[in-house]
Amino acid sequence: MNLITRDTDYAMRALCVMARSREKIISVDELVRETKIPRPFLRKILQVLNKKSIAKSYRGKGGGFSLIKNPSNICLADIMRVFQGEFKLSEHMFKKKKCPRVKKCNLKKKLDEIDGYVQEQLASITVASIK
Repeated sequence: MNLITRDTDYAMRALCVMARSREKIISVDELVRETKIPRPFLRKILQVLNKKSIAKSYRGKGGGFSLIKNPSNICLADIMRVFQGEFKLSEHMFKKKKCPRVKKCNLKKKLDEIDGYVQEQLASITVASIK
């Protein structure tokens, strides 16, 4: 199990390059060169970031992408939610049903503590902090 998927990793790399460009429009070719991400994957990721209003696309000559949000306001936890859905260490399931002991389970309490800590750490990692 990987905590961070390829799409999330690629998205963060692209966002960091855009953040370093200081609000200028950066072409897909330049992003490919800088990130070493295969063009088809990068285009798909950029489309999602555009749809989620994190990056903006510009068409035509001189087109490309730029950040909409401030890099300090884009955190790893948010990008994980976009590309991976909600993060949870354990769903507390038993044979595809919610575990009947979920309210009394000591393991659940410990996993919830760990989950809270991990969520907090993921939210503290911003594009600005790693660009």
